[in-house]
Amino acid sequence: MAESLTAAMTILRQNKLKITKQRHALLEFLLTNQAHYTDVVTVNAYMRTEFPGMSHNTVYRNLKEFEEVGIVEQNTEQERTRVKYQCDFHHQHHHHFICQNCGKVIELQMCPMDFFTAQLPDCKITGHSFELYGICGTCQAAGVKETTLVKN
Repeated sequence: MAESLTAAMTILRQNKLKITKQRHALLEFLLTNQAHYTDVVTVNAYMRTEFPGMSHNTVYRNLKEFEEVGIVEQNTEQERTRVKYQCDFHHQHHHHFICQNCGKVIELQMCPMDFFTAQLPDCKITGHSFELYGICGTCQAAGVKETTLVKN
């Protein structure tokens, strides 16, 4: 965890963002929860508990800045914005498998864009989002089945 925190601090410095105690605490919270996406509302509640005078805008602005410099990944599902600590600073473009039961995130090692680009020879693709959803091996071993999941 210390190595990841140091890497994030380096990225902040390189982008001329001050390392405040609030940003440090935010990074530590995200690192502690890096195996899952965390709802932004939950992040905000945690930060405001730790720093009661901190505004909602400050929390959201810091998360946005972290995303812009590549420290945080953002995901929106059913109109809920969620964030997680960057999986891999060396390969920022990647995709995920997300367990619908426990929320565990597994980084995928390939991008399927070549498959789609070949099917669209006259088109210019300007962006994409690709995630797989299902049940992770741990949850399957515990007996979780897709039919038992609660849909949000």
